[in-house]
Amino acid sequence: MSETATTTEPEQHKQAPSVARASGSMAIATIVSRATGLLSKVLLIAVIGAETLGDSYQAASTLPTMINELLLGGVLTSVAIPLLVRAEKEDGDGGESYAQWLISMGTLILGIGTVVAMACAPLLTKIYISDSENANPELVTAFAYLVLPGIVFYGLTALLSAVLNARHVFGIPTWAPVLNNIVVIVVLGVYAMLPGELTLNPVRMTDTHLLVLGLGTALGVLVQASVLFPALKKTGFKFRWRFGWDSRLSEFGSLAFWVLLYVGLGLASMTVLTKVATSASGTLTAFNYQWLIAQVPYGVLGVSLLTALMPKMSRAAAHDDNESIVRDLLFGNRMSAILLMPFSALMTASGLAIGLAVFALGASGVTGGTRIGLALALSAFGLVPYAITLLQLRVFYAMKDARTPTVIQALIVAVRIGLLFLFREVAAPGDAEQLAVGVSLAMSLSFVFGAVVGQVWLRVRLGRLRTGFTIWTLCLTVVASSLAFGVAKGLNWLVQDLVGFSSVIASSWVEVVLVTLVGLPLSYGLLAAFRVPEMQPAIAKINRLVRRR
Repeated sequence: MSETATTTEPEQHKQAPSVARASGSMAIATIVSRATGLLSKVLLIAVIGAETLGDSYQAASTLPTMINELLLGGVLTSVAIPLLVRAEKEDGDGGESYAQWLISMGTLILGIGTVVAMACAPLLTKIYISDSENANPELVTAFAYLVLPGIVFYGLTALLSAVLNARHVFGIPTWAPVLNNIVVIVVLGVYAMLPGELTLNPVRMTDTHLLVLGLGTALGVLVQASVLFPALKKTGFKFRWRFGWDSRLSEFGSLAFWVLLYVGLGLASMTVLTKVATSASGTLTAFNYQWLIAQVPYGVLGVSLLTALMPKMSRAAAHDDNESIVRDLLFGNRMSAILLMPFSALMTASGLAIGLAVFALGASGVTGGTRIGLALALSAFGLVPYAITLLQLRVFYAMKDARTPTVIQALIVAVRIGLLFLFREVAAPGDAEQLAVGVSLAMSLSFVFGAVVGQVWLRVRLGRLRTGFTIWTLCLTVVASSLAFGVAKGLNWLVQDLVGFSSVIASSWVEVVLVTLVGLPLSYGLLAAFRVPEMQPAIAKINRLVRRR
């Protein structure tokens, strides 16, 4: 037995892709996904605007993702992968029966949840937007009836992606959202060509505009989930319905309880955020769009890194290898800073230009673009703490500890809600620009707080984390990014002064392109000059390419 175990273990590790290779393969797919997603959001705000219709659609389209997270999504992303990895290691069938049970029970829970949610759509609307005058309750409810079936498809996407990730398949789950985005882009094109406008008084479920936008949104999520079935079958997985008892159900239930509480706290904070944001027309849309922009670099780089590290940390935890967990955490924290800080600096330096360049077209106008841009510029500092916080929480989940992340989440939510009410009081009544900045700042500051709390907690749990090394890397990335984008902004000022653009949108596009092309390469170049260790593989590869020439 020991000989078999000795020969099997290296083979499993040999088959598992490296973090760098897995992250790299996902990065390309994620870039396309984020690009098409951004295009769909730009078209959305250009077609429906950033005021009442936009806020109502934003509120309704968020409901399926929130309810899916409460039912299953958070459990799957946080608990399922560690347990699937453990089942793969312990079960004679490589964890296939356990995966079958997860998919079967998940589908049942999602189906019941969807029916209940649709029956309670008016109540959900009342809870979510309260008595806001800036999001139309009847319109939100009508959209909700059409988009809530997406709960099943969001959940299936999470279920199948978890099983695929545990089997070292990362590419297909990352490409699936691209199809969703393409469907939405086509739907928006059809919506824009429809004659007339959506009727708000009264709101009619038979309105063609409403049906196209609502059903098209649900269709995109259906397509996203559907493409994962062939990918799972290709791995050799054979599905059959399995609803029986599994010895690990009690373990799963214990973990799931804390994750559901974690998700519930997050939904509570988002409900408060939505109520605060809808107190000034256009604020919710501005927050959602600045968050979308801020998530692009994290989605391309941070998610890829986290997704690749999660199975690795889970295997280390299964072997009680705390040293490897700490090493992976240190690597993840440092790489998050190195990869994301330059983008945070870019959005801080040119956030206003990004908002105007991308979102000042169509029904949104310069006012909407300015609102989004200011919120982005003043809250982009939260990008790196956000990535670090999520990585820290995944470390606890890898160790099958779902309680601690929930306690940390409760602290983060308490700080966030307090800041939301504070900024609402500080902002001038009805000033959407000030309130959008305040809501965005509350989110970013809460993640700064979370990153500090998480690091301290892990220090108590795992011992020495080499936090000073992480802080030193953060300082280097801040210095490199500040210098680089200082130069880039100075060059942009010279070009703008020489040319003198008459159009604010044209001027903004020039700034975005120029500052990005100068600032990002210069940031990474300075990090290489500072001899940051994680930059050495890239430097070595560039040197090899130069020598070949």
